[in-house]
Amino acid sequence: MDPSLELDLRIAGRGSRLASLHAALRDAIASGRLAPGLRLPASRELAARVGVSRNTAVAAYELLASEGWLESRGAAGSFVAELPRAAVSVSDRASVAPWADSRWLRGDAGGWPAPLVSGPPPAYHFKTGMPEVASFPFDVLRRLQTRALQAAAREPARYPEAQGLRALREAIAGHVSSSRAVACTADDVVITAGAQQAFDLIARVLVTPGRTRAAVENPGYPPLRAALLGAGALLAPVPVDAEGLAVAALPADARIVCVTPSHQAPLGMAMSLARRRDLLNWAAERQAVVIEDDYDGEFRFTSRPLDALKTLDRDGRVFYVGTLSKSMLPALRLGYVVTPAWARDALVAAKHAAGFGTPALMQAAVADFITEGHLLRHVRRMRGEYAERRRVLEQMLQRHLGERVQILPAIAGLHLAVALPGVDTDELTRRAWAAGVGVEPLSRYGAGMGEMPGLVLGYGSVTAARIPEAVRRLARALGTL
Repeated sequence: MDPSLELDLRIAGRGSRLASLHAALRDAIASGRLAPGLRLPASRELAARVGVSRNTAVAAYELLASEGWLESRGAAGSFVAELPRAAVSVSDRASVAPWADSRWLRGDAGGWPAPLVSGPPPAYHFKTGMPEVASFPFDVLRRLQTRALQAAAREPARYPEAQGLRALREAIAGHVSSSRAVACTADDVVITAGAQQAFDLIARVLVTPGRTRAAVENPGYPPLRAALLGAGALLAPVPVDAEGLAVAALPADARIVCVTPSHQAPLGMAMSLARRRDLLNWAAERQAVVIEDDYDGEFRFTSRPLDALKTLDRDGRVFYVGTLSKSMLPALRLGYVVTPAWARDALVAAKHAAGFGTPALMQAAVADFITEGHLLRHVRRMRGEYAERRRVLEQMLQRHLGERVQILPAIAGLHLAVALPGVDTDELTRRAWAAGVGVEPLSRYGAGMGEMPGLVLGYGSVTAARIPEAVRRLARALGTL
C-alpha cells in the first residue's frame, strides 16, 4: 500500500496530543476506515500531516502496536493488524434500517444454492455453463480490442449508449437473424451485462410486486427465478415433459412465462413445434408475455438448430434473451435482449438507471468479431468438438455406470443430464469431489417439488481425452454408495 495514503484524522486542540492522536488512529481502525493489512505513513510523514512532533507520532504507533491494533514490520513500516470481528465496530443492518424488508436483505431471493462442497477445483470438473476456453481465438480478440482502443482515442469522450453500441446491436441482429431465424433490427436489440442483467431488467419492467405471477420451468435456471423473486413476482413452478414446458399446467393467472425451448435447462429436451404454438396461443389468450432464454441453442449436433420461439411470435409477446458467454467467453459479460417494440424504451430506461453502460471498448471489439465472421467460425469449430465430447461422455456413462444411470435425451448444448434412480446424489456429489470429479446434483435446479435424483454434467471444460478417467472415478464413487 502506498505510504502516502490520505488520512483524515481529527486531533483535538486541547489536552494531550499523544492521547488525541492515539484515539483518532484507534477509532479509524475500529470503524474499518483503516483496513487490516494497510501500511500506514512513516512517523515523520504522519507528524507533518497532523501537526504533532515526530516523537508523538512514534509514541502513538508504539502504543497502538502494544494494544494489538498495529504491527511493526521493521523497515517495511507499520501495518494495521488483522483483528477479530468482535474487535471492530460494525453496525448491524437491522438496527440501522428496521423498515427495510426486501428479499435481498432477508436472503430469500433465491439464486444458486450454496455449493455442497467447497475448496480448490477438482482435477476433473464437469462444471455447467462453462465453454471451452483453450480453443478460443484470443489473438483475434486482442487485435480487435487494440483497434477499438485506437479508434476511441480519435473520438470525443462520451458515455456509451444505454441500449448498447449500435455497431454491436447491428452485428447481433444479423447473427440471430441468420443463425436462429429471429427477424430483428439493431433497434430491437438491447445490450446487457450477460443474460442475468437481461432477466433483471425485464423483471423490473414487467413485475408489479406482490401481484404479477411468473411461471417458471421446474426444474429450471435458479438465477432467473432469483431475478423475478427479487422484483417481487409470485412464482409458479411448472413441470416439463418430453416436449418441454407443460403448457396445460400453466396457472391461468400467470402473466409471465419463462422457458428454455431450444435446450431445456437443465434436462436438455427441445420444446416441440406443437408445444411452442400452444404456448404462444395461450399467452395471446391471457395477454401474457414470454421470456425465451436461448443460452446455448447454437450448439445443436444432429441437425440444423430449431428456429427460436421468437421466430413464431407475431404479437410482440416474446422477449428473446441471448448471451455470448457460451459461444465466446463468460468473462465478456455480454448478453442481449431482442425486445418487443412496446417495451424497448422502458428496458433502456431501466438499464440506464441500473448502470447504463456495458464497456464500449469491448462492445466495439465484439462487434467486429461477429461481423468479420470469427464468431461463426468459432461456433462451427466448437460444435464439432462438443459433439465429440458428448458422444464420449454418453459412451463412458453407459459402459461404467450401466443400468444405474438413465441418460436423458438431448441433442444440443454444453451439458448432459442423467437420472440416477434411488441414489442420494448430494452424497454422490461429495464422494465424487473427494475422488477428484466435480459434478452438480440435479436437485440444485429444482423449485422445491418433485426433484428427480440425478446429475448435470457440463463438458465444456473437460476434454474428450479426459472424460473416460473422469467417468471411471465417478463410477467408483457411485459404487461406494
